[in-house]
Amino acid sequence: MWKKELQWLLLSISWLVLGSCQSATKTKVYRIGFSQCTGGDEWRKTMLNDMKRELTFHPNYTLLYEDAGNSTARQISQVQSLIDRDIDLLIISPNETNPFTKVVEAVFRKGIPVILLDRKIKTESYNAYIGGDNAEIGRLAGAFIGNYLKGRGRVVEVWGLPSSSPAQERHRGFREELRKFPAIQVIKELNGQWERDTVRRVVASELNTLKEADVLFAHNDVMALGAYDVFRKNGVQHQLDFVGIDALPGPSAGMQAIRNGLLKASFLYPTGGEEAIETATRILEGKSVKREQILNSIQVDASNIRALKAQSDKLLAQQDDIEQQSQRIDKLTQTYTSQKNTLYFTLASLLVVILLGSWALYLFRSKQAAYRTLENQNEEIRQQKDKIEAVSQQARLATEEKLRFYSYISHEFNTPLSLILTPAEDLLSKKTVSPHELKSNLGLIQKNAYRLLRLIDQMLDLRKTDAGKQQLHTAEQDLIAFIDDIVQDFKRKAEKQRIDLQFIPAKSNLPVWFDSEKLDKVIVNLLSNAFKYTPKGGLIHVRLDVVDQQVRIQVQDNGEGMTPDEQVHAFDLFFSGTKPFNLSKGLGLALSMEFIQLHQGEISVQSEKDKGTTFTILLPLGNAHLSSEEMGGLVSRNSINPGSVAPQRLLADLDNDDVPEAIELVPGRSGTLLVVEDNDDLRTFLHTRLGHEFDIVAESTGERGWERILDISPDLIISDVMLPGMDGLQLTQRVKADLRTSHIPVILLTAKGQMEQQIEGMRAGADAYMTKPFNTTYLLETLRTTLANRAKWQRRYASDFLAQSPGVNRQDKKFLNELTGLIEQGLTDPAFGVERLSRDMGLSRVQLYRKVQALLDMNVIDYIAGIRLKKARRLLAESTKSMAEIAYETGFSSPAYFTTFFKQHMQKTPSEYRKSPAGV
Repeated sequence: MWKKELQWLLLSISWLVLGSCQSATKTKVYRIGFSQCTGGDEWRKTMLNDMKRELTFHPNYTLLYEDAGNSTARQISQVQSLIDRDIDLLIISPNETNPFTKVVEAVFRKGIPVILLDRKIKTESYNAYIGGDNAEIGRLAGAFIGNYLKGRGRVVEVWGLPSSSPAQERHRGFREELRKFPAIQVIKELNGQWERDTVRRVVASELNTLKEADVLFAHNDVMALGAYDVFRKNGVQHQLDFVGIDALPGPSAGMQAIRNGLLKASFLYPTGGEEAIETATRILEGKSVKREQILNSIQVDASNIRALKAQSDKLLAQQDDIEQQSQRIDKLTQTYTSQKNTLYFTLASLLVVILLGSWALYLFRSKQAAYRTLENQNEEIRQQKDKIEAVSQQARLATEEKLRFYSYISHEFNTPLSLILTPAEDLLSKKTVSPHELKSNLGLIQKNAYRLLRLIDQMLDLRKTDAGKQQLHTAEQDLIAFIDDIVQDFKRKAEKQRIDLQFIPAKSNLPVWFDSEKLDKVIVNLLSNAFKYTPKGGLIHVRLDVVDQQVRIQVQDNGEGMTPDEQVHAFDLFFSGTKPFNLSKGLGLALSMEFIQLHQGEISVQSEKDKGTTFTILLPLGNAHLSSEEMGGLVSRNSINPGSVAPQRLLADLDNDDVPEAIELVPGRSGTLLVVEDNDDLRTFLHTRLGHEFDIVAESTGERGWERILDISPDLIISDVMLPGMDGLQLTQRVKADLRTSHIPVILLTAKGQMEQQIEGMRAGADAYMTKPFNTTYLLETLRTTLANRAKWQRRYASDFLAQSPGVNRQDKKFLNELTGLIEQGLTDPAFGVERLSRDMGLSRVQLYRKVQALLDMNVIDYIAGIRLKKARRLLAESTKSMAEIAYETGFSSPAYFTTFFKQHMQKTPSEYRKSPAGV
């Protein structure tokens, strides 16, 4: 019950506070917009002060003031700004007549009342006009000047803005009155545009003409005083009198100028500020107003200036006092409002504090419960966020792996395609083919066709697995006989590689329900991987036993093993570890896990780097784990559909190792060619196809290829890009960066044929980049052309213009420059020779000989002798040194040996060479 009473009490307090706030804000505040653009600074200031003085009697009105500074474009923009600020009424003193007609009409059509102040426009879309009778003021000025000049004299008229209605009307009234005085002549009309600075400039330019005038009449006091300034500056201010219009109060306005004798007379033009505010309040309060309010004017001159000045000064003082009183009232009003609001809120606060004390315990308990609920929700949100981030990360990684996987498919497919297309092209290009060559090439084509079939079969299995359409077709069979049959298919391969392959079952027979086709693929895949990563002389053992009503199959090898990261991701579909991706392995292990899981079994791996790997399969005994649809499949391995998997005897020989690791070099061929390719069939084919022209040395990894390069310094290198360990790009970079090998051309032969990949290969330093499948004839011609170009470079290197050779490898040029420099440094030493030179170059004697022979097609001794001879010829031709001095300076042990050596090579003695014309 007390809760309801408390709620009613709070509601009452709310009403009380709301009522007090509404009573404080019930008076409507009107917004009056005022856009001013006419007259000088004093005029605009006086008009604004008149408005403010009148507004002190209307506290619920606010004036929004904009001063356009005699700019029509700016005033149009300011009017739009005032409309955007939601004014209730617009007071405008337009700068010009025509431009503002449409502006005022647009405002009026929006339902906003408009008061024209001081100036009219060509429209009836306004509520009231307030201003003086400009034509009458012009007539008053004309009458004064006519009487002052006694009907005879010369007058200058200074216009305001000609396009404004006040200027036009004042001119008209002035001229009408002057017609009564025909002896008075207007000798000049000037356009002052209401501004002092403009008048000064115009008057200064016409000063000589204006000196002839008796009176200068300006449309306002500001321009009259501006003209006076120019005459005073030139010392001729007493030659004529000045008359203006406005007669505004203030220290620098028209009344003060008359009092000081600067102006002869002026005519009071009321600003209309007070009348405009009074009219605006009547319009906004719904009262009637006069549409045209014409303000009266009087003449101000020396006869009445003292009284009028005293009245204006007193009025200004009263205005200042009113403004001060208004400010005090505003402050008192603010204080009263603040204190009243403070009182209301203090009472409300006291009541709320009392009530809050009653609510404290209830709210505390409620908040505690809400906090606990919120914490639980936040925890759930955090967990969901973590899950989403984990799933997002997995999706990102999966996407990256898929992209990498599909980029490697081309490599895996292009290699067997190369070994199908290239032998086929060779057979078609030859007119006669030996039976042995025909059988060998057809066997290679068949083997790689089966490899493609196997890869495609794995891709189809992967598609079925992704779609959830893989089904088991099991039958009860002897598992031991089944696995033994598979192991026997790998016996021949094991013998070739001298690998100890054994099948070690714990029983002689063991009936198990399994799908023959799928388990066949699993066992074959595990054995293929074991052979791939087990070195020659290693072991591969397949064990089978029964553990806890499960069959355990283990495939163990002592190969290179896996890293911990590779073990964790071994069965991931798109993971290949630190090695280049292999499609058969990347799909095979993932599919193997899928097939074993379909049998309700498990597969795992244990491995240690450089010690070996063991894959373990666990299959349940019996058929209780199988549905009726999964039983009734194939009962023997021999009945497997030959279209779904390649015959096992071919699968066992997919990795051929017939290519020897080292080949004895046969002299007289085009040169030594090092082939670095991890695919055995492709190495065999390149050896067979290129061996009749080159001495072939083959390696399967980049590391072994680099060791063989340093050992034999081949003439050419062909390398695949995707190699285990050091890839082809890294090998190329190492070859081109090493002084010992930088001269050797490298040709990259790879399935990576994208343009950015070719560019990457050329940046690594490759001399050519060929994609698989390749044309053998094109490859052979590329090798021949590369060797021919190198022979040309050798001749170029050996010439005297080595530094200017455009096609020289930068590393080779650096090598030869360093070699030549060391020889020239040690030339004077007779004991200087190859041993010291190779030591200074940081190379072995054999490596130095090979490098110089490859670059210059000559041995090191001949190159040293050539440099000695070249220097001797130069000294003989350009110096007067004796033969003995030249002999010792060029490193010969005696003058006699020098003479003999020189004559053998030049067919002249040194003396004869010196005497011959120009050393010829």
